[in-house]
Amino acid sequence: MIKDQRDFFAGIMFMAFGAFFCFYSIAKYALGTASRMGPGYFPMLLGGFLLVLGFLITLKSLVFRPSEGDGKVGAIDWRTVIIILGSVFIFAILLRPAGLIPATFIMIFLSGFAERTFKLIPILILATFLSVLVWIIFVWGLDLTVPIWPSF
Repeated sequence: MIKDQRDFFAGIMFMAFGAFFCFYSIAKYALGTASRMGPGYFPMLLGGFLLVLGFLITLKSLVFRPSEGDGKVGAIDWRTVIIILGSVFIFAILLRPAGLIPATFIMIFLSGFAERTFKLIPILILATFLSVLVWIIFVWGLDLTVPIWPSF
């Protein structure tokens, strides 16, 4: 008997993604060994962890009642889904012409409209902070070659 529908379906989703990444990395890439990892080793390992995590969450949903609420899956908030997916789509379109920092800032700013109580100042602070963090991680830390600002 399912006692927490939200955890049950979340666990199933995690297991599905984990299984997909495990099998895909095994089928498409060489795994190698732990001492000489191939390109498929790390995705297979992460997929396996996701699979185990999904199994544990699903098992928890069958044993324990939810700590908050009734545990039922509610209706999908299509407004929020469309805003979030739209902002990611706009990020993908803007990344090359606008650069990483402006595209990230715009994506986070637009995502803020998914919250019913949109507040301008906190979302501007968050967008600025995350844009700088993305630059530090991907450009400075990982040395990825993506445009940072618009190229004129």
